[in-house]
Order: sequence, then C-alpha cells, then structure tokens
Amino acid sequence: MGRLDRYIEKRDFSRTPEPSDGGTGCGLALRYSIQEHHARRTHFDLRLEWDGALLSWAVTRGPSFHPSDKRLAVRTEDHPLSYLDFEGDIPDGNYGAGQVMLFDIGHWQPTEPVEKGLKKGHLRFVLHGRRLTGGWHLVRMKGHRSGDGHRENWLLMKEEDEAAGRRDPVARYRRSVRSGRTLREIAAEKPDRVPERTGRQPKFKPVQLATLSDKVQPTDKWWHELKFDGYRALISLGRSGTRIFTRNGHDWSDRFASLLPAFDDLKCGSALIDGEIIAGAGLQGFSALKSAIKSGGPYQFFAFDLLELDGQSATAKPLDERRALLEPLFGDMPPLGQIQLSPVISSDPQDAFANICRAGGEGLIAKRIDAPYRGGRSRNWLKIKCEKRDEFVILGWQKSDKVGRPFASLALGTLGAAGFDYLGKVGTGFDDDTMDAIRTALGKLKEHAPPANVSKDEAHGVTWVEPRLVAEVKYSELTGDKRLRHAVFLGLREDKRARTVKLEADAMPDDAVEIADVRITHPDRTVYPEAGITKREVADYYAAVADRMVPKLDDRPLSLVRLPEGLSGDRFFQKHLGKGFPSAILATEIKESDGSPATYMRVKDASGLVGAVQMGTLEFHIWGARRDNLERPDRLVFDLDPDEGLGFGEVKSAAFDIRDILSDLGLDCWPMVTGGKGVHVVAPLRRVAEWDTVKLFSQVLATHLAQSEPERFTASMSKSKRSGRIFIDWLRNERGATAIAPFSLRAREGAPVAVAVSWDELGGLRSAQAFGMEAALEREAPFSETPTAGLSQSKIDALEKMVSG
Repeated sequence: MGRLDRYIEKRDFSRTPEPSDGGTGCGLALRYSIQEHHARRTHFDLRLEWDGALLSWAVTRGPSFHPSDKRLAVRTEDHPLSYLDFEGDIPDGNYGAGQVMLFDIGHWQPTEPVEKGLKKGHLRFVLHGRRLTGGWHLVRMKGHRSGDGHRENWLLMKEEDEAAGRRDPVARYRRSVRSGRTLREIAAEKPDRVPERTGRQPKFKPVQLATLSDKVQPTDKWWHELKFDGYRALISLGRSGTRIFTRNGHDWSDRFASLLPAFDDLKCGSALIDGEIIAGAGLQGFSALKSAIKSGGPYQFFAFDLLELDGQSATAKPLDERRALLEPLFGDMPPLGQIQLSPVISSDPQDAFANICRAGGEGLIAKRIDAPYRGGRSRNWLKIKCEKRDEFVILGWQKSDKVGRPFASLALGTLGAAGFDYLGKVGTGFDDDTMDAIRTALGKLKEHAPPANVSKDEAHGVTWVEPRLVAEVKYSELTGDKRLRHAVFLGLREDKRARTVKLEADAMPDDAVEIADVRITHPDRTVYPEAGITKREVADYYAAVADRMVPKLDDRPLSLVRLPEGLSGDRFFQKHLGKGFPSAILATEIKESDGSPATYMRVKDASGLVGAVQMGTLEFHIWGARRDNLERPDRLVFDLDPDEGLGFGEVKSAAFDIRDILSDLGLDCWPMVTGGKGVHVVAPLRRVAEWDTVKLFSQVLATHLAQSEPERFTASMSKSKRSGRIFIDWLRNERGATAIAPFSLRAREGAPVAVAVSWDELGGLRSAQAFGMEAALEREAPFSETPTAGLSQSKIDALEKMVSG
C-alpha cells in the first residue's frame, strides 16, 4: 500500500474540509506540527515530516515539559504534508469528527537516523517550534509493534535540557498558534483573531555597529555576547503588526514572513527590538540563511537590545538598564525557541572565545555596560572574530576552462580613497546553483575599467564589471601587499551596498562612527550649542526620518545649508556638488538658464542625507521640479514670511486666505510650518505649465493680496516695505529657486524642524517652530503631493478675473 492509502480510505473529501492533496516539502528543514483534536476524546496529534508525508501519533494527554511524564502516543496513519497546518471543524459522521486547532508549528531535527529509530522503536529528535522546543523521545512500548507500523503504542517524553521543567503547555495555551482562535471559536467558524497591540508603530532607527578588535575586554566595564552569523534585524512591534527592518532600514517583513507570528506572544503595546536573524532548526551559518530565505525559512531570532518600549525611547539608558527592560518581554517565551534572548556570557570571556572558535563559531561581541545606544559604528561595541571574514565587492570574473563551470573565480575589492581597490580572487566555496545565480547577476552588469592598483598579470583573463554585488568571504590572511590568501566564498550580501564596503582595519579613525553606511567624523561636535545637540544626533535624526523625507527629495535637485562648525561658525548655501563629497550624494547635470552646464546634487536614500551631514549640512532645500522634466514644475509654494513684530496668528490667517483662493480655483494645498518664522502653503501641480506660467500665477495672487490689503501684505522682498507686514514670497516659483524640504532641520537654535501639518492642526499651533527632532520623528509623511490640477493661462485668467472683481 502507498503511505497515504489508509488516510484516503478513511475519508470522504466531499464531506470533510481536510486536505486531499499530498502537498510538498520545503526542501531545507523538516517541518512538524501538533494539532489539538477535540473528537470523541480530546487528544493532540503529533505530525513529523518524513519522506514526503507526515508521521503521526495521537498523544492522549498532550506533550509535557517534565521528563518524568510519559505520555501515551498512539501511532496512526501517515498524513499528507498539506495536513501540517490544517485547522477547522470536521463535521459529524466523518472519521475524526470534531474541531482541530493548530497547537504548535515549526521544524524538527532528528538526532539519529529516522528509519533506524522507527525500526528500533526509539526516535530521538529536537523540536524548534513556537511553543515546544528542545530534545524529545518517542519510545515504542514492548509488545506493541504492528506489522504495518500503525496503531502502535509509543511514549512521548521530554529530554533533560534547558527547556525541561517549564509550565505545562496544555494548560498554558488555549488558542491556535496560527489563527489565535479557541476550539469553540473554530467550531463557530469565527474569523482569525488578530493580535492586539495598542502602541504606535515605532519607526526605523539607525542600528549600533561594532568595531573590529583583536582581544576580549575586562568584565568590570564590559560584557560579552555571541557573534551571530546572520542578518541584523530591527523588529518593530505596534498596532500595525510586526515589521522587520534590515540594518539599512529596508523592510524585509515579506522575506521573513514565517518568523512574524512568533512575535505575537511578546507582551507589550509597542517595541523596537534589535537582534539578529539566523537560519533555524539546527541549520545556522550564513549560507544556510541564504537558502532559508529562498525557501521561506526556518529562522531564529536572537534579541540583544531594546531601543523603544511602549512609546518610550530607551536609547539614552545604559546597556544594563536596556537589558533589564528587554528580558521581561521574553520571560514567557520557551528557551531554545524561534525567538529568544541573546545570552550574556557569564564565564571567563577568554575561555568562552577559545571554546567558540574550536566549535566553529563566529566569535564574540563586547559591549560597554554603561554606554547608551547610538546608531552607527563606535568603540562602545567591539567584535572579536574567530577567523578573518569580511564583505568584499565583486569587481569582475575570470573565465573557466572547465566545461559547464560559468567562471573560475571572482575578482574582489573594497572601496578605497580613490575608488575600488583590487584585493585578490576567490575560486572556491560555490555550489552549482550559486555559480549560476552569480553568473546571471554578473551578466546584467555593464563592463567596467579595472581598478588602478591591479597588475597586468592579475588582470589577465578578467572581465571587469560595475561594482554592485557584495560577497561574504572568509580567508586566512591579507598579505603585506593587500591580497587575500585562501579565500572561500560564503554567500552574497543583499543587505550591504557596494559603496559602503571598506577594509575594516582602514574604515574609521577612533573618534568616528558609522551611520547609514557613512563615516561620521567628529560625531561629538556640538552643532546646536544651546540645545546641546551633536553632529551624531543630527545624523541619527536624518537616518531615522529618511523613509519619510527621501520620497520628497528623490529625483529633485537640491541645495544645502552647511555649517561645518555648527551654529557658532560660518554658514553657506551650496547649490553645486563639491569635491570630496561622499559618494551617496549623487550628481545631476543641469543646464543653467544661460545654457552653461552645471553639476547639482540629489540624494536617494538615508546614506545621502547622512553624507550631507558629514559635510556639515543642517538644512535641505529642494527644487519645485523633478529631474525627468525640469522645465515643468510639479509644486507651487507660497512662503509667508512675517516681519519681526507680527504674531504667528496673523501668519496662520494669511495661510488660510491663500488656501481659500486656491480652493476656489480648484487647487488643493497643504500647509507646512517652516521651523523658522513662517508657513509655506504648498499646492501639488500637474506638470502641464512651464516656469513662466507658474511664476506669473503666483505673482498675480501675491500682488492682489498686497494691493487689496496693503496693511497686511507685501509682494516685495524689500525690507523697508515689509515693516508690520507679511511678505508673500512668490519668487520660490521660478526656475532654480528652492524651498525648505519637509522634515528638514533649520539652522536655528533649538533645532526646529519644517513639518507639514493639516489645516485643522495649523489652527492650534502657536509657533512655526512647534516641532523639534523627537516630535518630527513621530510624524507620518507629508500630505499627498498627487496633483489634482495644473496651471494654465485659463487659470491665470480666472485668477485675474477673481481679483479684478
């Protein structure tokens, strides 16, 4: 008989919701589940994936974490793989009628050959589930062996380990691990229960990074943790659910989707947790993690720091206090489970390091106990590696003389002072699938000039390509002439950008930190003296707000207000890209109004913003048009700039007046408090008019208000004519003019921020400087800039008719 014949014989699939198809395995790790089954007698069905089906036992009283408890487990017919996560109500009259609730799900790891264990009557295995973890035994009772292996009596027992002796899981868990429903709710066909979190969803914040060191640290000021071999991850828990960010702020929740439900059991309204994702179910290793991402798991997450809890930032607290806040969140989580705390090493760190290296581990991370959490690389966290292992950029490939092998080796390098430096080749560590994937990726890259420091012999036979792909490589040493020895390929790094990859030994001076992959020098320089805000804090702010700010800057030429020494030093307004600027600040070529070419700037990510901060930037000012059509603006800005003696109430009133005029003409708009004295009224435009039309429209409106209420307004920028009035700056709407960007800091004491608000909200504000950095980070993105209308001569005619009337 086939393995599923008995399962099929017992069921009429026209009358039961149970799956009839076989299903497929994930191919990376063996899956398992336990289903609580409320039939004639409640029991728990243990399912273990093996050889294309599910080995199944009915555990009469359910699993126990106490090794002394021996639970009867009756072996039943094998089930299809598609039954693994089945949950539902089997109608009366069917075999096994009653409710089935998914009690636990995860992966299992046999510690001895399965076929041998089934024959001998003793299966030893480890569970990596949401609720059950650790080692287990299934032992066949004497005299209960059947010819076909079914209806045998076995005993399920817990092994003595870290997970043993915990609270009874049967008494503890009453809801489905997948849907959150009880057996009664499943019978009533209630919808899935969504975990409730009441807190605001925390935003991404730059993660703290470790600096390479060659020795462990004294334990009076430092503690040591394991260095994991995976992807750094920032977990955001809030009312919108669970989101997983990479170290660069990319949302990879979809890639780690199977890990998301594991965070539902953490008891908090909201949190921002720092940690590492590795390949789970006993796999581990970076190459295993790459395979896990392709197949949807399995994963494990180790939490090692807490940035925010229930709306309160924890970053200013020392490490030991942050850990004290983090540990209670994991107090009820099973040890060895899918999500767990990173252990702090209590033994001698030197001995621990030696043992870890002998076992093939990564190494240690040393952390200062009294230090706050700071985004970027610093010497408060140090990494001590067992072997030399780093990221390198793939600069080219060398053709293979072996049939069927796409390439013989890859040329590697890192970013140096004058471009990418060649460091040698790697030709081992590839399997066939990896080689094919790399060759496909390389084929999409343009050919490139070789690095300046490569010799003629080293360059022979190499096809050089754009430096885009990043590889993780282990090696025995870097020679005196900076060439890799005994290099072994480990995998591609999708979470690293090529232009951030540098030799760690050369990466930073002692006083520098790394934020959003940019080296920030003099991070503790105070740039806002009265507020005590440092260059590092400015960089941290722009890295954290990048997800909302960059979409408003991307593809727009921009200008910078730079104050390299802070508010107490010189300031200057920079329009053109300067020499020595970080590579993340991109060039954009524009013809000036006189036809001469000029190189302007733009940014497209957090690294661009932070790169500008490294050059002393505090303010970002943007054009009113995008690069793909610079001659047709897509926003109209009225800058309401009051005289010194005017109150903010008068500025707000003027903003409402302009809103009403624009609304009568069919133009939607939104206000932005500038962080200075005034308000910007911004109207998104369809790109149908050129600059002259937009400028004329704004001039007519501003002039009309100045002429109709000369005691309130002026359309002239002359200081003498502004006395007691509001200057309606319509000149923001000409080619090359800029306006302050949403979420930009201002170069004013207190570090105020330009923030878009609603019209209702504007009415309640008392100042254009209502938002500092912390308040701005609480804000969502500015109001939609999707245009509802465009400007044309007919709009100008309508405006002139309105004002003349």
